[in-house]
Amino acid sequence: MAGEDRRDLGRVFNEVPELYDRVRPSYPGELFADLVTVTRMGERSSVLEVGCGTGQATRSLAALRCSVTAVEPGEGMAALARQRLATFHNVEVETSTFEEWDDRGARFDVLVAASAWHWIDPSIGWQRAHDVLHPGGWMALLGNVVVRRPGEPEVYAETADLHERFSPGNPGWGHPPLEDDVRTTDEGWGLVEDPGGLFGPTIVRWYPTVQWFNGDGFADLLRSTSLYRRLDRDVREALLDAIAERIRTRMGDRVSRRYLSVLRVGQRAE
Repeated sequence: MAGEDRRDLGRVFNEVPELYDRVRPSYPGELFADLVTVTRMGERSSVLEVGCGTGQATRSLAALRCSVTAVEPGEGMAALARQRLATFHNVEVETSTFEEWDDRGARFDVLVAASAWHWIDPSIGWQRAHDVLHPGGWMALLGNVVVRRPGEPEVYAETADLHERFSPGNPGWGHPPLEDDVRTTDEGWGLVEDPGGLFGPTIVRWYPTVQWFNGDGFADLLRSTSLYRRLDRDVREALLDAIAERIRTRMGDRVSRRYLSVLRVGQRAE
């Protein structure tokens, strides 16, 4: 994805910050416990979070009582993050892209990006991450991968015909991967470009999680994702209304969205 395309698509979340904050999955406590164990984060640690969104992961980082600087390019997302994090006095939210952010010479013990690093220009981001970390510092990518299990009802399987009716031939449509297949992808930094020799070998941990929705709630979840937000509004809303109705009438108005949350951690190479 070209830099401008990456930036333009990333801005779609800024259109719906409250919805994003309400429906998008967070990250399990076990993930942050493992992050602390691996990086030895503590109250004296300094953490840089890249692409904090509305502060979902930031809240868990702040609860560790370390010093957190969170950078978010979307003004609406950053404003809501500041509101959500107002009770934490160890967090600062700055509105900027990571590529253009003025670090003012600050250096950090840990850099965290939660479902955000794929929006960063890799030709700039990896070197910048290396440069803003102290020697021996850690890079941590958090994510949520949508998965399915064999024989379990899954929304896309029940609505593929609707997707093709309203947006035929969309390359994004398709069944989520099987959970067991995703668990085999336990090397490197996942789907983002490799940093070369800037960081050491990665430690990868998986955490199964699930969300439950009625039809309207599931439509709101899809409404908060880039794949659906980049559709023409009239197409998107007609499709999501049809999906919500299908969930109500054929799936008992109760469906799951299953994830594997993932932690990928690597140490800054010297």
